[in-house]
Amino acid sequence: MPFSVDEPAGLKGIVELALDMRWAWNHAADHIWQRLGPVLWESTRNPWLLLKSVGSQRLQTLARDEEFVRAFRACRSEHERALKAPAWFEEAHAGDPNRPTAYFSMEFGLSEALPLYAGGLGVLAGDHLKTASDLGVPVVGIGLLYRRGYFRQVLDALGNQLEFYPTNDPDIMPILPATDRSGAWLRVPIELPGRALWLRAWVARIGRVRLYLLDSNDPENSPADRGITAELYGGGAELRLQQELCLGIGGWRLIRALGLEPDVCHLNEGHAAFAVIERAQSIVEATGEPFEVALIAGRIGTIFTTHTAVAAGFDRFERTLIVPYLERYAAELNVPTETLFALGSEPGSASMFNMAYLAVRGSGWINAVSRLHKTVSRELFHELFPRWPFAEIPIVHVTNGVHTPSWDSREADQVWTQACGKDRWLGAMGQVEEAITKVEDKTLLGMRLHNRTRMIEFVRTHLERQLASRGTAPERIADAARVLSPDALTLCFARRFTGYKRVTLLLHDEERLVRILTNPKRPVQLVMAGKAHPQDEEGKELVRRWVTFTERPDVRNHAVFLSDYDLLVAEMLVQGADVWLNTPLRPWEACGTSGMKVLVNGGLNLSELDGWWSEAYSPDLGWALGDGNVHSDETAWDDTEADALYKHIELSIVPAFYDRDKNGIAGEWFALTRASMATLTPQFSANRMTREYVEMLYLPAAAAYRRRTADGLRIAHSLERWRHSLEQCWGDLRFGVSETTGAPPGPYRFGVKLDLGNLNPSFVRVELYAEGKTRGDPPERITMERGTLAGGTIQFTATVTTERAITDFTPRALPYHPEANLPLESPFVLWQH
Repeated sequence: MPFSVDEPAGLKGIVELALDMRWAWNHAADHIWQRLGPVLWESTRNPWLLLKSVGSQRLQTLARDEEFVRAFRACRSEHERALKAPAWFEEAHAGDPNRPTAYFSMEFGLSEALPLYAGGLGVLAGDHLKTASDLGVPVVGIGLLYRRGYFRQVLDALGNQLEFYPTNDPDIMPILPATDRSGAWLRVPIELPGRALWLRAWVARIGRVRLYLLDSNDPENSPADRGITAELYGGGAELRLQQELCLGIGGWRLIRALGLEPDVCHLNEGHAAFAVIERAQSIVEATGEPFEVALIAGRIGTIFTTHTAVAAGFDRFERTLIVPYLERYAAELNVPTETLFALGSEPGSASMFNMAYLAVRGSGWINAVSRLHKTVSRELFHELFPRWPFAEIPIVHVTNGVHTPSWDSREADQVWTQACGKDRWLGAMGQVEEAITKVEDKTLLGMRLHNRTRMIEFVRTHLERQLASRGTAPERIADAARVLSPDALTLCFARRFTGYKRVTLLLHDEERLVRILTNPKRPVQLVMAGKAHPQDEEGKELVRRWVTFTERPDVRNHAVFLSDYDLLVAEMLVQGADVWLNTPLRPWEACGTSGMKVLVNGGLNLSELDGWWSEAYSPDLGWALGDGNVHSDETAWDDTEADALYKHIELSIVPAFYDRDKNGIAGEWFALTRASMATLTPQFSANRMTREYVEMLYLPAAAAYRRRTADGLRIAHSLERWRHSLEQCWGDLRFGVSETTGAPPGPYRFGVKLDLGNLNPSFVRVELYAEGKTRGDPPERITMERGTLAGGTIQFTATVTTERAITDFTPRALPYHPEANLPLESPFVLWQH
């Protein structure tokens, strides 16, 4: 067990304050921690580590300092008031049950004090938990505790990326062991081939929310098994499979051990999809019902969020690898191993198990993470719904957002507070847009100058350390203190370095870029950061190329590459950037959130029309690359877009930034800034995102789950009988010849006969279907009236008035059950030819 901290009498509650990661975004107590240990606080920003490091004598001394004690008690009171104050969910949904949603994610990016993330997926998960706390949404996070988080990046003397994996010590992370009612460390077992694996649980507090983390480093496990959760995304396919079993199966068992009864299980990506099987197993144990019925009951309360834009991004396991893991589990469930394998099988392949497909087949709701990504995801999953129109592939979208209080600077916070009030991100944000439009240009100018200056100070300090670690000459290190200018237009670009991000598009014509950067009258400066995956040699070469460019003598004062991109670097860059650059190859960016983080700080975006920017962009809000289409000749299109990128900077961005009136105000620039802040910040905040999850998905899923599990799973039983009958009899359905009478524009009388074979007539309905008039329009569906059954055949009729050609409409038969979610729960459809 981690050693404890003795609280002096005057500082009771300081441990609770240090362990609640609300300090990651609420900085009311920063002055307390700074006073406690200024050097350690500045280098770690980890109150729990600070508290455990300063020693009891220091605490006793401060407990006798009346001014410190008063300040501490004020912070503690503010913290308690904030957590007890009525929140949005309580006020907006007072009549809804307050059961927590179980939110599963492979990564959580909350703070550098808890480095359990690799990139955007984890940061998004962290922002979701923070926002759930702010809004009072009942959510509990489930993840893994990695002894080695994602790698730290170091550059060698030649600019090559080197990877190091520092150990995450739970003793100094803001977490504690999760305990059972007796006070014992909470542990859950899962079954692996030939042995049991014990997972112990830790808990982190995030305001009103709890995050539970499973850890295989238990003394009862073998040395090899103790290392299963050692490293985020480490090892090969089998280790990844084992981690995903820990997350999904172990995570759901932990929920049960905690005594939680969630209506909703939210899978943030497919990594945790084994939870759908374990959830069904828990229903089997509780009710004694068959696995198939339990799966139907649990499915409707499960939500799958996909973040993947290419099929290669799905986790897939060979049959020979996964079957030994499924065999013992299937025996527990009393089902054939093939039943479990089929849940993740790929159509037309008996050899691959796909975790995303398991998530789809085990969920009642699927969402993509941007409007464009919904289209991409429908393409990726279309093969699971053969013969269904593209527009009806059952995927909706909830566009990602960012937790604005985590990313705004002190000055930005002051501007927003003065304009919109202190609680602006804690409710529905109804007045935010109008209020921020009234902020004066000079106020925005002051905020931007402060933000840019602070970022440059950070860049210089970071660069000095970076150059020193590479063995750079002392005079070059000294030069780092003079790079960049607080008054120059500053572009920032930071993300994972990989091919589809096109991180070197800006280097397409190096000399043109140099001329832009070194213009003596209107200079531009560039700050870059990013890591390549350790196995991505192409990405590593992209890193080296940028490092080499920024070390050119004519460039080094105007462009900087910062090593070891992490949450702190990201925070400083999004606060200081005048323009955030993003150049992915459309449509490979599922959403992207880095550009959203600059909005609250008055930064603007120049981005490809991909992900979130494809739905956010307007000419009065920023700048766009691309024409909104996908181009097969990538090389030629790169040439075109590189030229457009330079032209945007030269002809639009530079003039807008530097053309100023006699008072030094760039009117066009701040018109863009004000519009971007007002329109986009609330729209792409996690506040909006989390409220959409609640109202579009969590509440409907919870209500449907409660209906399905009521009355001894009556509805689930009914759906299982319906499903079985469809599988047996759907192939017997046959359409007869249709008849149409009437003339344009109608009314038309449309009739068609359907031979049901042995299918129950109540299990089917017939519609007239027509594609949308134009691309993007919803399809038209007209339910046909059922006639009398005669000799196994039913006549269906409809009266239609339309300006469209009646030949646009095609009869189709669909499965019908009042509680079924089509086509997720039945992919059958029969079209009249």
